[in-house]
Amino acid sequence: MNDDLEPEMDLAEQIFVLLREQPEGCSEYQLIQQLKARHSTHIPNLPLLDKLVLFRTHFLVFNALYQLRDQLRGENRYNLQISPLNVQLQPYVPGASGVAENDPLRDYYLDMSNLRDTDEQEVERLLASFWSRMRGDHLGKRNETWDPEQKRAALELFELDQEASSLSLHTIKRRYRQLVSIHHPDRGGSTTRLQSINLAMEILQRYYR
Repeated sequence: MNDDLEPEMDLAEQIFVLLREQPEGCSEYQLIQQLKARHSTHIPNLPLLDKLVLFRTHFLVFNALYQLRDQLRGENRYNLQISPLNVQLQPYVPGASGVAENDPLRDYYLDMSNLRDTDEQEVERLLASFWSRMRGDHLGKRNETWDPEQKRAALELFELDQEASSLSLHTIKRRYRQLVSIHHPDRGGSTTRLQSINLAMEILQRYYR
């Protein structure tokens, strides 16, 4: 389905529409891409390469998810599983809504001051943590099965279209060298960003070697 989302809906309502269309659930990354494809005006329609765009997009989506979870629980309609790797509507189970009343993640994402007050240094730390998790502990294991989300996220960081017929390891390496040149600390770039680029390159080499 390629219909635009209703602009008068808030972000939580738009996410609810998308999740009802895919009862098997989806990752946070997939959800963000679907919101962009359906022309949601509630998140930045910009590549996730910029660290502040990445943080702002992530925060807004999780803020909406926790609002939606509270609403659905209050209406006894659904339970909502929330994690970066799987966001899914699940059948409502009476009594389950009180299991996680003291939820520090919920408190963090529902406090909009955390969006306003998080500075660039903290965003850099969060970005490094994200790419470390995406990289995982699998490098060097010859027969490891890789999550395609890693590939998609790494290509997004490199601003490359995974559907392009010209996409090859040669193209990826050329783009890698460009990014390293831009973000190298010796040229005023960020060490944390360079580490993220290196981790993404390790992931892509596994797919395109």
